[in-house]
Amino acid sequence: MVTLDVRPQLLEALSALRDRVAAARFPLPLDGAPRARANRDELLAQLDDYLVPRLKQPEAPLLAVVGGSTGAGKSTLVNSLVGRRVSEAGVLRPTTRTPVLVCHPEDSHWFGDPRVLPGLARVWVPRQDTGGSLAGDDPLASEEDPTRALRIETVETLPPGLALLDAPDIDSLVAENRALAAELICAADIWVMVTTAARYADAVPWHLLRTAKEYDVTLVTVLDRVPHQVVSEVSRQYGALLAKAGLGEVPRFTVPELPESAWGGGLLPATAVAPLRSWLVHHAQDPAARQYAMARTAHGLLDSLKSRLPELAAAAAAQHAAALRLTSVVEAAYDGEYARLRSRLQAGAVLAGDALKRWRAYPLDCTAGELLDALVESLGALLLCAVTAADERIDIAWRREPAADVPGLTGHDSCAESAEHRIGLAVRRWRRELEEYAEDEVRELDRSVAPDAEAVAALAATGLLGGRRGRSAGEGLAERIGAHGALRLRDRAGRLLADYLDRVMHTERERRLAPLDALEVHPEPQAELIAALSVLLKER
Repeated sequence: MVTLDVRPQLLEALSALRDRVAAARFPLPLDGAPRARANRDELLAQLDDYLVPRLKQPEAPLLAVVGGSTGAGKSTLVNSLVGRRVSEAGVLRPTTRTPVLVCHPEDSHWFGDPRVLPGLARVWVPRQDTGGSLAGDDPLASEEDPTRALRIETVETLPPGLALLDAPDIDSLVAENRALAAELICAADIWVMVTTAARYADAVPWHLLRTAKEYDVTLVTVLDRVPHQVVSEVSRQYGALLAKAGLGEVPRFTVPELPESAWGGGLLPATAVAPLRSWLVHHAQDPAARQYAMARTAHGLLDSLKSRLPELAAAAAAQHAAALRLTSVVEAAYDGEYARLRSRLQAGAVLAGDALKRWRAYPLDCTAGELLDALVESLGALLLCAVTAADERIDIAWRREPAADVPGLTGHDSCAESAEHRIGLAVRRWRRELEEYAEDEVRELDRSVAPDAEAVAALAATGLLGGRRGRSAGEGLAERIGAHGALRLRDRAGRLLADYLDRVMHTERERRLAPLDALEVHPEPQAELIAALSVLLKER
């Protein structure tokens, strides 16, 4: 007989694996990213809502989740199995929004705390009146988000050890209902899939059936609302479809079409659901059947990890590879423009336009301060051109990369503090420090009349940034502070300029990478997922 393994080492390995799965992120819009996110969410739901709590507490009641498509009669079926109305049924679709869990009063403590479905708030339904209709709504129910609450009903008519959960429609028009239905099914020991005579070949229920087969969970199918005159034919055709899908051994129950189901009365005769009820009660109360049902579902999910974890790891690796491609584009663009910038600086590109006019007018028609202003403005413009060109290269390359189609990742700087403003601050700081260096050199002079420090700074900047056109500035600087002082100032100013250029380009490159870094696409998840799976398989 298959048994549940509840060793502490296995639980620890499973908890570690769960944490690795939760940490995996797939934010880049690659082809397989939506599937990876859905698989991760489904796997987390199965681990949190079923596998971990079931292994920790194998003595907890058997939970059968009743799921199916819109109008399949799930609520009516649950009401009929219990013997009274506990879940609202009706002709309006979708009827079931808030899931309803029904258990014996002795089992209520198992579901009152977040042992299973920890993300759902508990709402206790008040006792029903003797007429079988639902009593007034619980005050708490109106305060909770109906898509994130679990209504709990205790009834004496359901035997201890068995709980039924009426889930929302798996094909609901409301996305939250569909997601909740999938989450609830992940919490089941037994999946009870309900379809109708008119819709048994639809794609939605078959997707769930194939998923159940893939995970080898304990599964029951119910063919509901079958007209008496076609019971044999519909049942035969449905059985043939199940056999073709490899599900021929799945227990199959048929519920006839009755006025109660057709008009949403919410309660069928006991004889209509007696076979299904007997099957469920037997599996809840017979130790061997109960153990087999729980162990099969648990082991099926554990076995599925051998293929699901590598798939998640591959998706994580694809995310990291795409992030590296995007990063390399940024680095190549900025490295290329930085090399071009340094080449233009060596060629004296700063001493052009207004700066060149100022230099030619200096000192007769231009002051040292005006010359420095023009040089700083020209240097800032050159830096801004380099940054803008790098960003344009990135935009062009990223437009060809599907992974870059993330809001906030593409496009130019949208911050109030623009690149122009940041670069302007940086070059002005460079100028101030250069002027301080010039003042240091002037103070070192042993002269009765020292040269003007601003003029010394202007000549040093012109010689450093002017290329061949600025050579005469170096000669003028040597005349004012001496050859050694001029050489020393030029070296210090050159190192300072290189430091500021590095800082500006690095800052702008990191600014461009910041949205990508914020997505936190790292290489670790791939290795961590595989390592966690290896530990789990070893413990099994």
